Order: sequence, then C-alpha cells, then structure tokens
Amino acid sequence: MTGKASQTLRLRFKRASKKAWELPEKPTNEQLLDLYALFKQATEGDCEGRPRGGLKERAKWKAWNSISGTSESDAMERYCEMVDSLMGTN
Repeated sequence: MTGKASQTLRLRFKRASKKAWELPEKPTNEQLLDLYALFKQATEGDCEGRPRGGLKERAKWKAWNSISGTSESDAMERYCEMVDSLMGTN
C-alpha cells in the first residue's frame, strides 16, 4: 500500500490511536519511540528541521526522522499493526 490512506485505513488508524492509550502493559522506550514516529509520519508527514530540546525530544526527533519518506498509508498500517501486537490481538 502506498500514498494516501483509504477511509477504511483512516478509521482503523483512529481506533488504534485511541487503543494505544489503553495498552495492557507499558511499552518499552524503543516501542514508544516507534509508535511516536509512525504516528507523526502518518499525521504530519516527513520530519523537518533540526533536533531541539533535551534528550527526550532529540530521541523523538531522531525516531521520526529515521522513517522520513514513508507514505501516509504505510505509516498508518505499521502503526495499527504495532498497536494490535501490543494489545495482544495479533
């Protein structure tokens, strides 16, 4: 799947982003960074600018920047799959 996301995928992504706040266990820091990067890529597109702030902000920027070029639909699909996996529904 590439390019713009379908309405079905957008709905699935919206549901997954709500489920992400109700995960049975707290994800690892690496998983949280992956979720953050995929969410930002899906909703805002490629990361722009330079890293700012402290270690946390720089880690988030680095994670997001590392997936620059990923399409909206691919980022949404990967985000949904990751949330499903963390929920134990995969």
